[in-house]
Amino acid sequence: MKVKGLRWWVIGLIALATVINYIDRQSLNVLWPEISEELYPDKSNDERKEIYSWISIIFVFSYAFGQAIFGKIFDWVGTRLGFVLSIGVWSISTALHALATSFGSFAFFRSILGISEAGNWPGAAKGNAEWFPTKERAFAQGLFNSGAAIGGIISIPLIAFLTVYYSWQAIFILIGIVGLLWLIPWLFLVKSPPKKHPWITKEEREYILTGQKNQNPNTGDDTNEVYEPNTQELLSHKQSWGVIISSAAIDPIWWLFVFWIPIYLSEVYNMDVKGIGIYGWVPYVGAMLGAWFGGLLAQNRLKAGWSVNKTRKMVITIGCLIMLPSLLAMANPGAPVTAVLIMAVILFGFQTAIGNVQTLPSDFFSGKTVGTLAGFSGMAAKLTAAGLTYLVPWLTMGGNYTPAFIIGAALALIALASVWVLCSKIEPLTSKN
Repeated sequence: MKVKGLRWWVIGLIALATVINYIDRQSLNVLWPEISEELYPDKSNDERKEIYSWISIIFVFSYAFGQAIFGKIFDWVGTRLGFVLSIGVWSISTALHALATSFGSFAFFRSILGISEAGNWPGAAKGNAEWFPTKERAFAQGLFNSGAAIGGIISIPLIAFLTVYYSWQAIFILIGIVGLLWLIPWLFLVKSPPKKHPWITKEEREYILTGQKNQNPNTGDDTNEVYEPNTQELLSHKQSWGVIISSAAIDPIWWLFVFWIPIYLSEVYNMDVKGIGIYGWVPYVGAMLGAWFGGLLAQNRLKAGWSVNKTRKMVITIGCLIMLPSLLAMANPGAPVTAVLIMAVILFGFQTAIGNVQTLPSDFFSGKTVGTLAGFSGMAAKLTAAGLTYLVPWLTMGGNYTPAFIIGAALALIALASVWVLCSKIEPLTSKN
């Protein structure tokens, strides 16, 4: 049996895994106003927000640790088994949230969730590098990233709807089961990488493998599968630090909204879970459109003959420049409709940029090095996200979120500067350059 366009089925399953990933992680964010009132009826709103912040920080630290671990795991066991380990464990840990009765138990289950969910991102970067030629990677990454946005769109109204019929404990169990069901089509379809997959057509295999060959810009010789530096040598390249710093600067902007949209709407506009379900999904529509836009724009420019260097920098710059004024506009958004629409613009800019930032490891390196660098940059990103999450309750006392949004704008500038300064020319690296 041969399957035409097999690579698109693979990236489609990875995108679906990302949808499930975001439904799982958003469940606590949406349910927290209800859970916190049940568990902490005698505490103030600011005190409950601080508890939520610490649970989120533990999740992000675990996520950062998981990024480094799973970057190596995917390099060791491959994309197929790596995803089985990642989504299998995170689905079980989501269901176990139903047993949580205190800060300690929520923090424990959240830490397991963070470690295991982290595998989705280096796994997707590695899967993208395996299954797509260079010119299609930004679009494929955009499709995968749109899964995060679609997960945000679906999860908030879905969870709000489920609260009408089910307890919060039952909701966690139902969501965990969905992730385990995903394993069935994944194990059936993704039998091996494209080079050896029995169902891929000869034409698609040749198209993928030929398009993955990194060319030395000076000699024109193939450098693919030749330069795979060890960790020490990998980190000696300033380009590697450009990838790590840009990820560390830009990623907290996303987490600022992932963690705090429901709390922001509850605190600033006094919304209950149903109100959050009505408004909270809107920003993720912008994120979804931005993921598609950034990927399609990069693909279009590469097909038009632009260099990878010019294309990546142009798209990343556009995304950051969209975010800057929008983040500052959140200082006084006015009505809730205006607020969520501005958030949608911010997340549109974020996803426009991030898809191209995440392809940088495969632009500079090949083979096992891609997963390792993606894991390091992901770990750095989650550590800075944890730092901002820690600051948010202090920055937003009394419901004033302006300081948090100003910090977000500064982070967008840092991300942009690191790509332009440290990444210099985006091209395949060799031991000489």
